[in-house]
Amino acid sequence: MPKDKEVELPYTRTYVVSLRDAYRAPRKKRAKVAVRILRDFILRHTKADYVKLSNEVNEYIWSRSIEKPPRKVPVHVRVYRDENDMVAAEVKLLGTEEKEGEEEGKELETE
Repeated sequence: MPKDKEVELPYTRTYVVSLRDAYRAPRKKRAKVAVRILRDFILRHTKADYVKLSNEVNEYIWSRSIEKPPRKVPVHVRVYRDENDMVAAEVKLLGTEEKEGEEEGKELETE
């Protein structure tokens, strides 16, 4: 893709980010390093000014404690322009969008 070609905002993409380099860090710092690797990956691939990680992504990385983060993280990235005219990237765990919709439907059926 040519560098001068600009992509229309907003857009969404899906990535599977490898976090295996986090295992090079000391055992008590691996989850922190994994979060930093994820942020750097998203910044590099979206050219955003900043990254907002959802709570689900953070909990998924920290789910097995600080010592054993997952090797890969499937994420859904939405890139948009915020109110300050800066390019932002919002990162959600892949598959959580469907679960939220199913839960809402179940609540409506029970009422």
